[in-house]
Amino acid sequence: MKTMIAFDLDGTLAESKQAIQPEMAERLQSLLTVADVAVISGGDWPQFETQVVSRLPEGADLKRLWIMPTTGTKLYRFDGEWKAIYADVFDTDERQKIAAALDQVMREKGYDQGQTWGERIEDRGSQITFSALGQEAPLSAKKDWDPDFAKRKDMQVDLVKLLPGLSINMGGSTSIDITREGIDKAYGMRKLTEHAGITFENILFMGDAIFPGGNDYPVSAAGIDVIRVRDPEDTAVAITAVVACLKP
Repeated sequence: MKTMIAFDLDGTLAESKQAIQPEMAERLQSLLTVADVAVISGGDWPQFETQVVSRLPEGADLKRLWIMPTTGTKLYRFDGEWKAIYADVFDTDERQKIAAALDQVMREKGYDQGQTWGERIEDRGSQITFSALGQEAPLSAKKDWDPDFAKRKDMQVDLVKLLPGLSINMGGSTSIDITREGIDKAYGMRKLTEHAGITFENILFMGDAIFPGGNDYPVSAAGIDVIRVRDPEDTAVAITAVVACLKP
């Protein structure tokens, strides 16, 4: 019996950097009546607050919601207010090395050219995220930049060589997430089980990047049951089916 349903955020619950739609918010509220819900993604807490938490209907059982920013290197729980339970952050030397490697690969691949919207490299404390078109790029531009992940797979090969000992995974529409080695969504799921007092067998995970090199893939590789979805519409259908199965 699954007691927790976990989700990726961008591409799964919502379009990249966009708030969940009202229909999705209602589906999640319904799911929270039959199971705990975890959301894990590369964004930091403010992104989760904007995209998910603030969009849930009044009366949603927030105490059953587990928010896991920066690929699970942070955990937030609600107890009258949202509080950070833990955070695992980079030191100064690690930050500088990662930024230099990203700058080098962007130049070598020619991805430092063209229009951008906002910063391309975002330091999220426990994770550094590269966004090819900038953090504020419009969804239409992001969808067209790397729909088959080919550009980021190419970058990933070079980054792995430049940053040994770090975990480098693709996520969202244009992003690459960099964390310490061994810190990926499987790490986040392990931390989640420790705090929730459950096992992998109790979790069902849904994500759109469950393929080798995708930042959802480590969850599947760790042995957690997964559903690969194509987009938020696909996820909404899956949630409806799960709620029907878990209802007493």
